[in-house]
Amino acid sequence: MRASLPLLAILSSLIAAGFASPVKRGISSDVYNDLVFYFQYASSAYDSTCAKPNGNTLVGQFSDSGTDTQGFVARDDSRKEIVVALRGSSDAVDFWTDAQVLLEDFTSPGTTPPAGTSAHTGFLNAWNSVAAQVISTVKSQLSSHSGYTIVTTGHSLGGALSSLAGITLKQNFPSSPIRMYTYGQPRTGNDNYAFWVNDQFGANAFRAVHTTDGVPTIIPTSVGYRHHGVEYWQNPDPPSASTTKECAADGEDPTCSASVPSQGIDLAHTIYFDILATTPFCS
Repeated sequence: MRASLPLLAILSSLIAAGFASPVKRGISSDVYNDLVFYFQYASSAYDSTCAKPNGNTLVGQFSDSGTDTQGFVARDDSRKEIVVALRGSSDAVDFWTDAQVLLEDFTSPGTTPPAGTSAHTGFLNAWNSVAAQVISTVKSQLSSHSGYTIVTTGHSLGGALSSLAGITLKQNFPSSPIRMYTYGQPRTGNDNYAFWVNDQFGANAFRAVHTTDGVPTIIPTSVGYRHHGVEYWQNPDPPSASTTKECAADGEDPTCSASVPSQGIDLAHTIYFDILATTPFCS
């Protein structure tokens, strides 16, 4: 039986559409559980008195009064990890940092970025205000815990700082395995920055976005910014491995969270995996 030309045309268009926009399926339970686990560190960074982050050893805290940048370094001896967690926005100084959106040349201790790499002025200044403290603490921990993996994590502003911390620590400790986790991270740098992070981290960068969270797209690509990968879009609720999709590896996937117009800071930004950001996991 011969198919009519109209039918063939319809089938061809459906097949083409399928190849152009593949269906994104849920992630593994291991990846999902890790996204939740490292969010608990990011959430705990809002608590300046967190004695046992995620039940693990608090190595030390770091801060800068000028930029109001804060966080901690923890050590998980069961997972053999050194975790750097950076606090998100919590006061007027942080929101001023968020507002410094001009791009500036990327510089950070011990790094050699590709030519033309630039980052958000406020985020970069905030990270650089504590970078030396973090590098020194991580170096000390690696000297006594050889082979441990470095992990950076943060929510919102802390997510941007986690990205900057991740690439800086990757450059400073090239022989150490490293992963970064960010939650509700705004775009942090230009195309060259995103390409650099993608090249250095590949699948070891995890950028989670909750449903309609408007912060990841609040700084548009039209002003020279670009996201790095890999986005994990948890949509729709309720959160689970099956409702969390791995998006295009380059970071800018129009079928994931970028498909939702930004409404700025909304309820979705404040809750990830049914956990209110700022909830401490400290015992």
